[in-house]
Amino acid sequence: MSERILAVDDEPDLLELVEYNLREAGYTISTAKDGASALAEVRRQRPDLILLDLMLPDISGTEVCKRLRRDPDTESIPIVMLTARGQEIDRVVGFELGADDYIVKPFSPRELVLRVGAVLRRAQAPQTTDPSQRIVLGKLSIDVARHRVAVEEEDVPLTALEFKLLLDLASRRGRVQSRDSLLDRVWGYSPGIETRTVDTHVKRLREKLGAASDYIETVRGVGYRIREDLAATANA
Repeated sequence: MSERILAVDDEPDLLELVEYNLREAGYTISTAKDGASALAEVRRQRPDLILLDLMLPDISGTEVCKRLRRDPDTESIPIVMLTARGQEIDRVVGFELGADDYIVKPFSPRELVLRVGAVLRRAQAPQTTDPSQRIVLGKLSIDVARHRVAVEEEDVPLTALEFKLLLDLASRRGRVQSRDSLLDRVWGYSPGIETRTVDTHVKRLREKLGAASDYIETVRGVGYRIREDLAATANA
């Protein structure tokens, strides 16, 4: 059975384009033109992924996202935001609300299909990290089983993607990870997809880590790594 996608946008032409290309890619599509209809459709038939425009005529896309993430029945549904607002602050707000990806209009149908496929694969991928593992790096500790991060024993609230990104870097301490390799492992993207999502997430992650923000080093022209001069990884 093909994955079911709910596309939410108040632009009829764009909605038609999205619907056509995703049907051609083998997905089952339902649509909504405003936030209230989108929430009703989610309750009627739970989708595997939601494409959500931010600028809706009634309830904003950000508010729709908040409501879905507050509800235990819908909190895990992947959400890809579609918007003409491409400023970094808009991307950060979207990710903080729990969006899994952010596509700026105008976009190519191929990019849309690739991004949707990547998010769905990531959502369905099995956990490959040992759930009993606890990583301790200087002031920073990562409890994989509890999905918790602490700096100087103070909990640091991270989104699911921020946690996965930090865990990926920490598991490869001292080794430089290119943006493409991070996109592949953390986001599930195929090579060649251009996005600044890695840089946006790393910037936000550093802000949240506070006293441990400098643990993530930028290697110019290559990518990022966790510093080598930190305490060794430990397993609980």
